[in-house]
Amino acid sequence: MTPAAAALAPPGSAAAHTVTGARRAWAAEFRARGIDSPELDARLLVGHALSLDHAALAACGSRLLNAAEESAIAALAHRRLAREPVARIVGVKEFWSLKLGIDAATLVPRPETETVVAAALAAIDARWQRAHTLRIADLGTGCGAILLALLTELPNAFGIGSDTSPRALAVASDNARRSGLSRAAYVACDMAAALRGPFDVIVSNPPYIAAPDIAKLPPEVRLFDPRLALDGGADGLDCYRAIAASAPALLALDGVIVVELGAGQAGPVTALFAGAGLAPSPPQPDLNGVPRALVARKLA
Repeated sequence: MTPAAAALAPPGSAAAHTVTGARRAWAAEFRARGIDSPELDARLLVGHALSLDHAALAACGSRLLNAAEESAIAALAHRRLAREPVARIVGVKEFWSLKLGIDAATLVPRPETETVVAAALAAIDARWQRAHTLRIADLGTGCGAILLALLTELPNAFGIGSDTSPRALAVASDNARRSGLSRAAYVACDMAAALRGPFDVIVSNPPYIAAPDIAKLPPEVRLFDPRLALDGGADGLDCYRAIAASAPALLALDGVIVVELGAGQAGPVTALFAGAGLAPSPPQPDLNGVPRALVARKLA
């Protein structure tokens, strides 16, 4: 091991010169430092450093690492110890079975956001068949996760994603291209400011963290997610107000809107949408039981 690699190596790793040894040593270090999912993180980072998938990691477990490989693994591991999320380190996050590229301009797609996709599909199933021609708008699309997930399920749908960040839109466009989804287009604007309806479906995971609460978020979020994608104003509801104001004019008759909710926001957002003339349904919970997706219809 080179002096540089030794300086980065985890404590007690003198014998960790094989693929499996390095993975176990870094998992132990992550666990000791309070990192969530230490084994998974170590496996993903070692695999990324060595360009090995899960099966190859197991098959090559006893292979000795050279100094350059040990240094590469250590460099990635220390980024994780600084609380940079694994998805940001490797540049990819899986969402709805899609491998989506991300960068500093986009949020890391969360598993709970799949609740929004599922809720939108259930609403579509209740109103149309999935083969129906649909027009979808994704407000604040980020890396394009929600829109692209829906397009994979709706073969004749066309979607428009909006975002204030040209960099985020470039990421979303690249994700659409790599996913083989040519039915997505993107526009730079604040939520729906440059969009014209009618849309059959509007979806959004808007910024919804109250500004004073951002400093309390986990470091993986606070230090690495773009603030513009987090900050929902003083009470976290600014973007929901904007959506409620614009959605009635953008939605087709009996169209649906589905938004992600933060914890404790079901009541206030339901009231905002009802006050705008929409008809909200009871919010749908994520796998942790948190009310996460609010569906509302335009009835008139």
